[in-house]
Amino acid sequence: MVECLRHSIGPDPFFGLEALLTLYLITDMHMMVSRPEQWVKPMAAAGANQYTFHLEATTNPGNLIKEIRESGMKVGLAIKPGTTVEELAPWAGQIDMALVMTVEPGFGGQKFMEDMMPKVSWLRSQFPSLDIEVDGGVGPDSIHRCAEAGANMIVSGSAVVSSDDPRSVIALLKNVVIEAIQKRSLDR
Repeated sequence: MVECLRHSIGPDPFFGLEALLTLYLITDMHMMVSRPEQWVKPMAAAGANQYTFHLEATTNPGNLIKEIRESGMKVGLAIKPGTTVEELAPWAGQIDMALVMTVEPGFGGQKFMEDMMPKVSWLRSQFPSLDIEVDGGVGPDSIHRCAEAGANMIVSGSAVVSSDDPRSVIALLKNVVIEAIQKRSLDR
């Protein structure tokens, strides 16, 4: 699919399958797989711009980060709800985006886990320029908590596709995030 999209759209757009709210289009391959190392080269060859893997899925994050960079992609690092943010912290200076899962990975429609927001807040306070994404149960009822905690990238599946007016849901999510980013800029 990535290769087909890249061929149709061309080499310039940084486009996305999940990150609906970025201000540009991005191909962020969120790899919820047991051996993420095996997919780096195929995703790079297909035209992916960013490769996000789960910290829990590899025994050597440093080597995987290096391999992703050498393949010409940006690096995203995800953590599941049971993983502490301190386990991600040593890698934060080497990645482009940290993804805090706000549900257990695996299927859509789960309830947003608000108790993950301290992870987002901590990451934002420690790494102010890092892109921080949240994924899972994010919609109109939870977006303010995500944005206020410091998330600047949002994945919203069920809330968008199950809406009678997906465009207005996307606009709301995007506007809340933009307003929170602007407020943080003014607070500095």
